[in-house]
Amino acid sequence: MKKTNPSFLNGVPELLVLRLLARREMYGYQIVEEIRTQTGEALSFGEGCIYPYLHYLEAEKQVSSQRREVEGRNRNYYKLTARGRKRLEALTSEWKRVTTGVSLLMEEQYA
Repeated sequence: MKKTNPSFLNGVPELLVLRLLARREMYGYQIVEEIRTQTGEALSFGEGCIYPYLHYLEAEKQVSSQRREVEGRNRNYYKLTARGRKRLEALTSEWKRVTTGVSLLMEEQYA
């Protein structure tokens, strides 16, 4: 049985995409694969999930893209903008706050 991502992960793909693009330029499928491998396959978001985020982030001027031909294939390479870096900082802060709170509750001992 294939595991799926829990519904409470809404918004996480945006955070992960911005984080990866803060490291270097990437194209869509590369982002999909990096999320899968760098999370130890705990998370897997398909292209149908990631591309809408990339288009949204580009419309919001948080990423920019450049089409390049590589090995005979046209690919859109995305990179983080200054606005995207600010958004990443805000999302990272919020993520840390939420995960700290959830961790505190989950560590509570049961009577």
